[in-house]
Amino acid sequence: MNPFHALHLVILRAISPFMMIVTILSGATLIGSLLAGSLLVGQALASDRDFAAIREAARGQTVYFNAWGGDDKINDYIAWAGDELARRYGITLKHVKLGDTSAAVSRILSEQAAGRNTGGSIDLLWVNGENFAAMKRNGLLQGTPWAESLPSWRYTDADSLPAIKLDFAVPTDGLESPWGRAQLVFAHDSARLPTPPRNAADLATYIINTPGRFTYPQSPDFVGLSFLKQILIETAVDTAPLYRPVEPALFDAVTAPLWQWLDSVTPHLWRGGRAYPANYPMLRQLLADGEVDIAIAFNPADASSAIERGELPASIRTYIHDAGTIANVHFLAIPFNANAPEAAQTVADFLLSPEAQIRKADPRVWGDPTVLAMHRLSAADRAGFAALPRGVATLSEADLAATLAEPHPSWMKAIETEWRRRYASGG
Repeated sequence: MNPFHALHLVILRAISPFMMIVTILSGATLIGSLLAGSLLVGQALASDRDFAAIREAARGQTVYFNAWGGDDKINDYIAWAGDELARRYGITLKHVKLGDTSAAVSRILSEQAAGRNTGGSIDLLWVNGENFAAMKRNGLLQGTPWAESLPSWRYTDADSLPAIKLDFAVPTDGLESPWGRAQLVFAHDSARLPTPPRNAADLATYIINTPGRFTYPQSPDFVGLSFLKQILIETAVDTAPLYRPVEPALFDAVTAPLWQWLDSVTPHLWRGGRAYPANYPMLRQLLADGEVDIAIAFNPADASSAIERGELPASIRTYIHDAGTIANVHFLAIPFNANAPEAAQTVADFLLSPEAQIRKADPRVWGDPTVLAMHRLSAADRAGFAALPRGVATLSEADLAATLAEPHPSWMKAIETEWRRRYASGG
């Protein structure tokens, strides 16, 4: 028998339990395709076998999930996940609602300093950006990479979405699991403001000419800081330094355009720049109440979800700036001293599953964009995503295509500190 034909038969026999060969391809194309498919199946089965022991150890454990608690729809989604995890895996999920993720990071750091290397108070943390960088820098994360060993990792594709392995330009190294995507969007009432400003210069002109009708969440709110970074990227003479760790000697020169922009608009902000909403849900409420003309969110479906819940009028629409807006991925991390690391991995795996991601992407539930790759999903799961309503105010993928990369996380703290020095007392 021709050696090629013999190898062909071996391959067919090896994969026959998993695949039905409908059409016989020819030559090397067939071998390459079948080997690749067989390898993916083998990896998936091995991952499931390895993870079964983790799931078994997780049964009966309680996971203290520290996650931002400032939005009811997110809290409701986490509550749904808790019910599912209890029913399927015997895990109790306790949502510890945070106002600021850095407070949880500080608590873990304090436990490390006190020598509390096991039995930590936090098992799973919703995190990204500077908080992840600080945890990685200080050894506050699980020492062994785990995220890429989750069974649900197979549904992602880092080639298509490199940000699932880079958190604000910092490699994740398998120490946090992607949970969702985000992009800064602006919302406006089309009945009141048909043509909103679509760049930093036009926004400044609008604020000055329409005093009291614009504001942004106060630092250290994540959306508020993201807005400041957006304006910095748009106004900076040279953005290259933003993608490296902050150099103190360059900070003043690089950020000068941001402070000049803020100096020009702050007296004309809502309440004269003497007060700011604490977070983006409060800013959304100001838009709903007609106190401001523009709101900001880091979820493209946020306005649609709010319209669905009756929290915003149906005339609200979203837009991004012409040059694009900041986009990133947010993650789940397990601290080095987690009391229930097996259950934390099981929770992270479930939250990355197609079922949980489809529900999270539904604007009637949360509307958080998925980190999964459609070509890695089953036909049924692809159909599940395709069937989701986009939402009356949600931009298309094409309209959201213009994105800006997050600066290095060190810029976030530096900008926050300087903003508070300049403006926290009312400008």
